[in-house]
Amino acid sequence: MGYNSLQACITDLERNGHLIRIKEEVDPYLQMAAIHLRVFEYEGPAILFENVKGSKFPAVSNLFGTLDRSRFIFRDTLDKIKTLVDIKNDPIKAIKHPFKYANTALTALSALPMKVRKDAPISFGKTRISHLPQIVNWPKDGGPFVTMPQVYTEDADMPGIMNANLGMYRIQLAGNDYVQDKEIGLHYQLHRGIGVHQTKANAKGQPLKVSIFVGGPPAHPVAAVMPLPEGLSEMTFGGALGNRRFRYFYDDEGFCISADADFVITGTVMPMENKPEGPFGDHLGYYSLKHPFPLMKVHNVYHRKDAIWSFTVVGRPPQEDTSFGALIHDITGNALPKEIPGLHAVNAVDAAGVHPLLFAIGSERYTPYVKERHPQEIITVANHILGKGQLSLAKYLFIAAKEDNPNLDVNDIGGFLKHILQRVDLTRDLHFHTRTTIDTLDYSGDGLNSGSKVAITVAGDIKRELWNELPSSFTLPRPFVNYKMVMPGVLAVEVPKNIRASDMPLMLEILQEHLGDAELNGLTLMVLCNDAGFTAQNLNNFVWVTFTRSNPSHDIYGINSFTEHKHWGCNGPLIIDARIKPHHAPVLERDPAIEKLVDKMGEKGGALHGVI
Repeated sequence: MGYNSLQACITDLERNGHLIRIKEEVDPYLQMAAIHLRVFEYEGPAILFENVKGSKFPAVSNLFGTLDRSRFIFRDTLDKIKTLVDIKNDPIKAIKHPFKYANTALTALSALPMKVRKDAPISFGKTRISHLPQIVNWPKDGGPFVTMPQVYTEDADMPGIMNANLGMYRIQLAGNDYVQDKEIGLHYQLHRGIGVHQTKANAKGQPLKVSIFVGGPPAHPVAAVMPLPEGLSEMTFGGALGNRRFRYFYDDEGFCISADADFVITGTVMPMENKPEGPFGDHLGYYSLKHPFPLMKVHNVYHRKDAIWSFTVVGRPPQEDTSFGALIHDITGNALPKEIPGLHAVNAVDAAGVHPLLFAIGSERYTPYVKERHPQEIITVANHILGKGQLSLAKYLFIAAKEDNPNLDVNDIGGFLKHILQRVDLTRDLHFHTRTTIDTLDYSGDGLNSGSKVAITVAGDIKRELWNELPSSFTLPRPFVNYKMVMPGVLAVEVPKNIRASDMPLMLEILQEHLGDAELNGLTLMVLCNDAGFTAQNLNNFVWVTFTRSNPSHDIYGINSFTEHKHWGCNGPLIIDARIKPHHAPVLERDPAIEKLVDKMGEKGGALHGVI
């Protein structure tokens, strides 16, 4: 049986050793987030904060902190959901093996949403926005945010729950210019379902009705982040995953209410009515800055009798949303590759902030009669990937041919990059897309949502043996005196702080003059950075620094570079300028005083002793 509430899930987790309680009063300003971050880092349990300063409502976090715990929560339904996805990808299987797939019919029944009476548990009472836990994650955040919301909207042309969208978009509860308890901020990125609904409402000149669900059965937030096909309701998926039909009703003002949620905030978004939202510490590891986003005028805040506020902390990966991603991959398996002909695997690299970096493997079957293979089919596959839903927000796509190494793994960062660096032809294999859209949260471009992409397509035999260490004859000129090998074929080069962005042409001239005639075949990539030691410390640091701090069209250079018929390439190492630029957002940094408080909680007798 599925959980009928968040409380039922918490009780089950605690009974089985997957949850701890913190009974002492905790401050929602930075302290709760710091506790969550530390427990997550130690792969610790879910956390129930019983006494939140300034609010009568307890709060829970880290429910999905590990893939094992997520699998435990959905232990009764996960295999059936995988089967349903499998059947969707290949319906012939159900025809060939009817008895094997017979039990999925019961799971499908639970997918149908169920309308219930208005006296559901969520109708127990009403509260105000300011009475909710005012959780602030990072020191420079613009105010308290809802970080685990399920934002519900309906299609103005096709109203009703089966055509509705349920997404996880951040909600700012207070701060900036919002009128306390009457206005909140709604932030969503490009290509989201809610954007389609708001566009249609705007065209009709009518307000968009929005319902924000918090808490409820754990299947509901998972459904909100699940990448479902257009037209498939997240409420049906949530019902199937939770083995409990999504229960709902409409209140007296016509807002859809999740009957099983712990809280529901209702309100309207008027056409073209925005207010500044942010800053907010986000999943790239930086702050997303203050920008105009839709203003939501609050109507009601409903809650259950024993409501529990659900939240998470967003920051540089890995975080709890990393586990969300792992669960989604666990459920969908190879669903995406089956939608793109010739694609075998794709990985949005979590350590690089997801959207900035994609690894992919495709087939290279064109012109099999030619002895020397080079990228052809995988260029087509790459273009398909960069036009596919959320994948279209990627900046860097590295795609390799399966035929070169059938065992190549897109989840092995070091192994995959080594394969690319050994085979890439830098005179031929870089394909740029300029003046295009990138992730709203990525400030490496030249404007909000604006930047560039590069697809690096690699097929064929090994072209070079990569340097594992620098030869004794290798030097770099001043001012590039600090540099370290990151991995075979990759060098992190520290640029002194006093060198400005406008000095870059001179710096490239110095590098070109020094390296233009050198034998550098074993060195494929040089990364210019603020701190070579940090960048080279581990692969996670390397991909985070390199791909979150660079805009391909502006920050890729090369030794002995050229442009031929509008195609750019280089005959020497590729250079990526991954320094922090003046227009970049600030890096997330923790508050030292708060960290000391958490340290004390980990000492003997503290609430986190034995956990951190």
